[in-house]
Amino acid sequence: MLKRPVLWTLSAPTLLMLAGGCTVTPPPPDGEIVPDDVPAFADADFTDPTAIDNPYLPLVPGAVRNYRAHTEDGVETIIVEVLEDRREVMGVTCVVVRDRVFLDDVLIEDTHDWYAQDDDGNVWYMGEEVDNYNYDDAGNLIDITHEGAWEAGKDVAGLGEVASPGYVMLSSPKEGDVYYQEFYRGEAEDIGLVVELGVSVTLADGSEYTCLKTRDYTPLEPGHVEFKYYAPGIGVVLEEVEETGERVELESFE
Repeated sequence: MLKRPVLWTLSAPTLLMLAGGCTVTPPPPDGEIVPDDVPAFADADFTDPTAIDNPYLPLVPGAVRNYRAHTEDGVETIIVEVLEDRREVMGVTCVVVRDRVFLDDVLIEDTHDWYAQDDDGNVWYMGEEVDNYNYDDAGNLIDITHEGAWEAGKDVAGLGEVASPGYVMLSSPKEGDVYYQEFYRGEAEDIGLVVELGVSVTLADGSEYTCLKTRDYTPLEPGHVEFKYYAPGIGVVLEEVEETGERVELESFE
């Protein structure tokens, strides 16, 4: 699911080639592009799936990325840590990445995401465990829920169909590439679209990067769009929420 904004429109007769070989026909200019199919996982080979060295999303065990965002609810800090842990999903060994979100230093979300890289260099998103921490007005923990959890090859929410993995990063992204990042009907249907390469980004601390820019959205949350900026050798350095202008910025990378 989307965890957190150039509007992309195409003329009606234009066709795009979906990573994996499928074509998609764009909807009317005021709509979002929806791929015809999920990436072809069965056609991918995984000789060393935990060696994730895609330039735009390297996932080396022990790496920690710290982010900060100023929201209407307070200050969010996000810690993304690549663990030594491994998880097997659909017969493929995956890297485990822990993503914790704090609101004014109070933990509100703790997820474990699973990724694998195929022999062509595409990074696949294989699922996630989700703990959402819910509090009352006094700050007391009410319960922990798990909305958004999914696992490729399983029907964890009992929806009547299994989830399919998708691409979280392509091996050679090009402007106009569009793809499912995950597909679990009614629960997780995130889509990524490559907007531009070579985009200059300056963060609040003055750090400058040249990035790949993607547009992330889902039919499950119409109108909610996130732009993500990936710097080579690091990964995400900035996220922007289109409707609010909220920015999630990288503060440190270890």
